Amino acid sequence: MGTWDIGAFDNDSAADFGGRLDDCAPGERESLVRGALEHAISATDFLDSDEGCEAVAAAALVEAHHTGLPANPVYGPKQPVPLPSADLPALAVRALDAIVGESSELMELWGDDGPDNSWLREIRRLRDALEGLAG
Repeated sequence: MGTWDIGAFDNDSAADFGGRLDDCAPGERESLVRGALEHAISATDFLDSDEGCEAVAAAALVEAHHTGLPANPVYGPKQPVPLPSADLPALAVRALDAIVGESSELMELWGDDGPDNSWLREIRRLRDALEGLAG
């Protein structure tokens, strides 16, 4: 996994996910975001880091949709990602909970970042924002 910072799209897997969103038809983009979130939630044995990165990126897109701010203007999708379904913020919260869980490779990779774990703080910030949107 190529990672250059802690942001949702600051790694190869998430940047590729953004490219796939741009490549699919506008009507299929929400399904791709939903699929990334649901996959993180449904991973029973182990959540691979690439799949976790995609779910974090998907969660960031849900937040961006509700705030009107871009998820990442450089590595995120360049095309609009309409996300009208009201259940996506709650789904994103559940996915982020899985990402920081015991069977997550991302948590294994980032969990030893010491007491000033900036990645984990960013995941918690995103989760809190999405929880507020979920109502």
